Amino acid sequence: MLQGSSILGHERPLVIRVSFPACVVATVCLPLLGLITCVFISSIFHYEDSTSTHCQVPNYLPSISASISLSPECHIWRFCIGLHSAPRILVAFTYFKFYKTRFSSRCPESSLCCFNLAFSICENLGLLLLTYVSSSETYFVHKEGFVLFIVSSLIHMLITCRLWKTIKKYSLSPEDAKSHHWKVRFLLFNVSFCAFAVFFYWKHNMYCESGSYTLFALFEYLVVFSNMAFHLTAVWDFKSREVMVISSSEDKDF
Repeated sequence: MLQGSSILGHERPLVIRVSFPACVVATVCLPLLGLITCVFISSIFHYEDSTSTHCQVPNYLPSISASISLSPECHIWRFCIGLHSAPRILVAFTYFKFYKTRFSSRCPESSLCCFNLAFSICENLGLLLLTYVSSSETYFVHKEGFVLFIVSSLIHMLITCRLWKTIKKYSLSPEDAKSHHWKVRFLLFNVSFCAFAVFFYWKHNMYCESGSYTLFALFEYLVVFSNMAFHLTAVWDFKSREVMVISSSEDKDF
């Protein structure tokens, strides 16, 4: 929503107001739609290239790395991730300010707020690294970016659940209890999917069994979807908040 007017020849500041939940949904939907689009294009137009494996066993699903390394898929993915990264940092600092206000007098939680912000930023940096350095360009750098993303996201989710356990303990709001409940649930889903993905990746590399890489790709998708769902719980945490952009007019009289 835009607001602004002119009174006696003087322009009032232009204000753009967007509800925080809408901002969160848009931030999560960008990588979600980007990923779905990339996997769809890879499966339809680049099926052989995106599903080939080093040991030439049958594979029926493209992995995320394979889907975002081809063209035009890589450009779509980079556009979506680049566009969503700034609002993602905004959400991270909003949570940091929120936690600092809630836990200003509690020593363990106050320290965890800083770690939570650090790992949230590292998660975003890892995602940017694996996005802009594809596996077909520099595999080692892409792999390190992926590891940074996974490790940082897991630690970030663990710390977040720990903080919200304390918030729920001293809060009477049903929204806080619901947010903590679903955060814990999505964390457990994410950890389980990660374990299955690692297992099938190891099994594929060790035994080159048919279908192992397909199951790895499937659980890789589920890891990302559960991560997105975890971040989507911010809709409940900041239900009544708004994002405002104010453009104040400068005095141009000389």
